[in-house]
Amino acid sequence: MFNKFYNIFVHKLDATFVDHKFNLHVRRSISSLKVEWMKDSKLDRAIEKDKRYKLCARVLKEVLNEPGQVIPLRFLEKRRERMRLNVRITTFLNQNPGMFDVYFDRIKRKSEPVRFLRVSDRLRNFLEEEQRIYRENEPLIVTKLCKLLMMSKNKVISADKLLHVKREFGFPNDFLVNLIPKYLQYFRLIGCPGEGKSFLELVSWDPEFAKSVIEQRAEGETKLTGIRVLPNFIVKLPPGFFLKQEMREWTRDWIELGYISPYEDVSHLDQASREMEKRTIGVFHELLSLSLYKRIPVPILGKFCDEYRFSNAFSSAFTRHSGIFYMSLKGGIKTAVLREAYKNDELIDRDPLLEIKGKFVELLEEGWRQRAEELRLQGEQSKKDMENLAKACV
Repeated sequence: MFNKFYNIFVHKLDATFVDHKFNLHVRRSISSLKVEWMKDSKLDRAIEKDKRYKLCARVLKEVLNEPGQVIPLRFLEKRRERMRLNVRITTFLNQNPGMFDVYFDRIKRKSEPVRFLRVSDRLRNFLEEEQRIYRENEPLIVTKLCKLLMMSKNKVISADKLLHVKREFGFPNDFLVNLIPKYLQYFRLIGCPGEGKSFLELVSWDPEFAKSVIEQRAEGETKLTGIRVLPNFIVKLPPGFFLKQEMREWTRDWIELGYISPYEDVSHLDQASREMEKRTIGVFHELLSLSLYKRIPVPILGKFCDEYRFSNAFSSAFTRHSGIFYMSLKGGIKTAVLREAYKNDELIDRDPLLEIKGKFVELLEEGWRQRAEELRLQGEQSKKDMENLAKACV
């Protein structure tokens, strides 16, 4: 598969340089190489269509994090900006019925009753389903955690940083408290998360986990064809994309470099070398492959510069390697997307943990259908009322 895309890519380069002798010894400064960003509407659409789901998930998270999982409606209203909610809470509840129940209670013993929110029975059933899916996929979650630690510089990552990215990789909210103690053969938790410096450390190395998606793909193709396939990236430039001459030269030279696994020790490599660039792209590829949606906001990746040896200008790599990644600007947030993971705006291979999203979307769509039916009935009733009024006036 790689050879197919590689040959297509090289053919595009050779079409322009039929008589040009490529010099493999050219060494250009990576920081000086500029690639023009080009919009990809299909991949932008993949991000945009999750917008409503993610908004509902943020509101749900806000309520579930409250003591007793209940909150006064007016308190939630004050947090709209933090949740990036551009409508009033009452409007949101009307637009998304079935998520919460509204009831009256007192904030203090002698205060006047006010409206509170609590999760509905329908939503409570979803939360039980969510726990079932987490239990069934526990080995996958452990594997992801091990891989994140094995790629890191010292095999240790801030626990607070891991908590910050739990949604990106599909980790349950309580994974540090309830999951880690069950796998002490792999992990050691140092300190208390949320209370000063706390770290998750890898205590044993499993060679089976130290194979990247690219290496696993090459092994699979080798077994299938009986011909040894070397691990490397799938490079496929988007339609209409154009690289300037010096970038084509550098890219072809870079592709010819041997693949460097993100799990290899690269402490001996120069940060500015092409080899380090190859390894860094390998880390980005593996991180995006491990993520739920095969895409991660760039600011989140930036939190791990020290752990994964990213340079301060790491984000330019996503446009420099536009045949591997796409840098979306949708929603005013830079998001790194793995091109090979998508066909148009749909994921090709879905992470098993995405079943949670599927169940949540089912719940939301049931509520949306309910609201649409209520509006339809209201419209019909209004039409009948107007007709009856017209008859009465005759």
